[in-house]
Amino acid sequence: MTSFTSIVKNEVSKLETIQAENIAELSAVVINSIYNDKQIKIDTENASVARRVYSLFRNQFGVYPKVTVRKGYNYNKNLIYILEVNSNISEILSTLAIFEDASIPKEFIIDDMDTMRAYLRGLFIISGSINDPKKSRYHLEFHVNNEEYAKFIVKSLNEFYLNSKYIKRENKYMIYIKEAEKIGDFLRIINAPEAVLYYEDIRIYRDHKNMTNRLNNMEQANVDKMIETANRQIEEIEKIKSIGGLDLLDDKVKEVAIYRLKYPEASLVELSEIISLETGKEITKSGLYHRFKKISDLAKKVK
Repeated sequence: MTSFTSIVKNEVSKLETIQAENIAELSAVVINSIYNDKQIKIDTENASVARRVYSLFRNQFGVYPKVTVRKGYNYNKNLIYILEVNSNISEILSTLAIFEDASIPKEFIIDDMDTMRAYLRGLFIISGSINDPKKSRYHLEFHVNNEEYAKFIVKSLNEFYLNSKYIKRENKYMIYIKEAEKIGDFLRIINAPEAVLYYEDIRIYRDHKNMTNRLNNMEQANVDKMIETANRQIEEIEKIKSIGGLDLLDDKVKEVAIYRLKYPEASLVELSEIISLETGKEITKSGLYHRFKKISDLAKKVK
């Protein structure tokens, strides 16, 4: 079964982009892969990503990476696509602004919003993953090799107000976003409109469902509270009644006690409407509350 991460990567791997964006995207891919002055080695479990990276090298540098396919490690059933570039390494790394003394790309690689979006897209296709909103909690993450680079990516993401953070995870650094709305914004940033539609539909459905559940829970809590209050009032009235104490109440309070026993399941609002209708004398919920307070005070004295 295809994961949501794969669906997003498949979509963005088919984008038509201009040269400056291609360079920025490929820069992010390479810096998060294995490289030295003799070879660049990139591996991915996504066939669309492999084709994308292959095309970027071919179209931008006229080199044709060697492609090897093998089974995944540790019983992983997914295939791993390995791309190896063994020529023009110096020119490629220089063009991509990848140098041994710095892990952060030079400004000319990401000098506007479009190239920054492309860079983040390249980061996502090579080291990102995103949970399917239908199946689990909202979560987007990237894994990078050093803290300086992690801080740079967090800063870059937060220029789009995505509220990203990072933590150290074993020998790597994990950058993550957990807010559903921010993850949807990230999908827009990397230009994955189909994934955005799917993600937002599920998010809105889940939010609506959660709101409905909260309202139902709140309503049930109110019903439980109403029943508990009514039962306590009946218990207090019966206690007073057991010693012949109803006559100790004034007529208005006694009337309320009689109506409570007659309508044990009515809420205060319902009871006030019933009494007003049957007696022709209007009484509010607040008025009922004060009369039941007098009943409660007398019941405590009886106790």
